[in-house]
Amino acid sequence: MAEFRIDARGHVEVWTIDGEARRNAISRAMLKELGEHVARVSSGRQVRAVVLTGAGDKAFCAGADLKERSTMSEPEVRAFLEGLRETFRKLETSDCVFIAAINGAALGGGTELSLACDLRVAAPGAELGLTEVKLGIIPGGGGTQRLSRLIGPGHAKELILTGRRVGAAEALSLGLVQRVAPEGKLLEVATELAETIAGNAPIAVAAAKHAIEEGYSLELPKALKLELEKYELTLKTEDRLEGLKAFAEKRPPKFQGK
Repeated sequence: MAEFRIDARGHVEVWTIDGEARRNAISRAMLKELGEHVARVSSGRQVRAVVLTGAGDKAFCAGADLKERSTMSEPEVRAFLEGLRETFRKLETSDCVFIAAINGAALGGGTELSLACDLRVAAPGAELGLTEVKLGIIPGGGGTQRLSRLIGPGHAKELILTGRRVGAAEALSLGLVQRVAPEGKLLEVATELAETIAGNAPIAVAAAKHAIEEGYSLELPKALKLELEKYELTLKTEDRLEGLKAFAEKRPPKFQGK
């Protein structure tokens, strides 16, 4: 049985975690299929942006499937965690842009999944939280590192050490999400954002994404050098020439990813 429903819309795809009965929790099967889909869209430039959401309106992803987790041995838990970390990292290093459309609760690994995406859009009733300390563990899918980089170490410590959940409005004020969609408009807002990104030159979008991702932790002189290296990737592209030509002709550009 497929773990995701895939809706292709030109250069954009919407991936819906199809596990509403288990609150779209991360099982081994779901993680394996997620990795396969990430590899597929990362192998070419046909799909330029992906909207990732959960089935139903209760949960984006409630974290790891604890029912399945309870049957795992310690080595199996470690293997699952390593797979989780590797898959989440592949979202960040892909040329494709990933947008989390958070339609409900995103807890533990669900928040970590959203943090591995490039952008986050929340429904008004969305709720996020890294609640692992309440279960005697800590975030292990990158949450301690990605959250602190996104909202700062002070806010990250407060949320992680208390295990507190935040609603959409507070998440927006913290910078944890970039937009809160009007009620009932989550996929519309997230897909419109994805289509805007997908309409830009894909080589340039990927270069900019990687410049930000790779340069964030570097000292400024090194980061500026990295930016120039990424800029160089766009200079000889057909898309750059098309962009200039379209601007001169006052028409929308037709980027081919070349």
